[in-house]
Amino acid sequence: MAVFLLRRTLQALAVLFIVTVIVFALLHALPGGPARAILGPRATPEAIAAFNHENGFDLPLIQQYLRWLGNVLHGNLGFSYKRNQSVSSLLATAVPRTLLLVGLGTLIAVLVAIPIGLAQAVRRNKPIDQVLTGITFTLYSMPAFWLGLLLVDVFAVKLHWFPPEAPSGGPWEMLQHPAGLVLPLLTLSLVTIASFSRYVRASAVEQLEQDYVRTARAKGLESDELVRRHVVRNALSPVITLLGLSLPWILGGSLVVEAVFNFPGTGFLFWNAAQGADYPVMLGVVLVVTVGTVIGSLLADLGYAALDPRVRDQVQA
Repeated sequence: MAVFLLRRTLQALAVLFIVTVIVFALLHALPGGPARAILGPRATPEAIAAFNHENGFDLPLIQQYLRWLGNVLHGNLGFSYKRNQSVSSLLATAVPRTLLLVGLGTLIAVLVAIPIGLAQAVRRNKPIDQVLTGITFTLYSMPAFWLGLLLVDVFAVKLHWFPPEAPSGGPWEMLQHPAGLVLPLLTLSLVTIASFSRYVRASAVEQLEQDYVRTARAKGLESDELVRRHVVRNALSPVITLLGLSLPWILGGSLVVEAVFNFPGTGFLFWNAAQGADYPVMLGVVLVVTVGTVIGSLLADLGYAALDPRVRDQVQA
């Protein structure tokens, strides 16, 4: 297990390095560069040259990256030109809010998707399976922003059941006003449920066709007990991996949801930074999301190994 952890950690560091290099290069390849975006289109060449020299943007790109990477390793993610705040302080405020949204949304999705997928697998090709398949495919095909706007129009504008925007403040203050979290959580959860339930169904159907299931049925084991005692554990192993692999997609969906509902998380922070070409903030958000994705993938691998003895034996070997 120690060798496995070391190998996965080295892979994670390599992924982080490659992602930061690509994003850093793309952001600095944008027309006009940071100086033009910050000083405005009417800035004189002298003002742009002075700004670039003051902030080190006139250095070679590789030297700029190494300088930025060194600051990151010392906990300095840079300074926001637009907000006059450190990137670290902005992320310290935004990240807990996004964790609240993504954490609760994923938890709701998993708790709902597992019984739906199992019910479809046990009753596959029957009317209930066909109905649920139609619903999940419809939700899966819906863009998150369109679904969010639809929910706002129905439940906020027409029915006045929930506010159209998320509450402000930190996670604790948001939890004290749960009505404002309903629509963002519902938007993120519905799309995620549609994806997860399909994987649960496919995995459970595969397990129901195994020899051990036929043997258990031949011995007279009831169907519900068979599913509960044997099928669920084996069927959920691929879902654990799916959670880790789906984290970038879920975080990407949260960016759209945050933009629709003015949810003050990292997605909304990135959206505002992109509109204002605030490069340090954009790089900081990308770095945090990448680290979260890598950690999520590692935890998913460990969870998969814990659930499946065959994988655990391979890891230990």
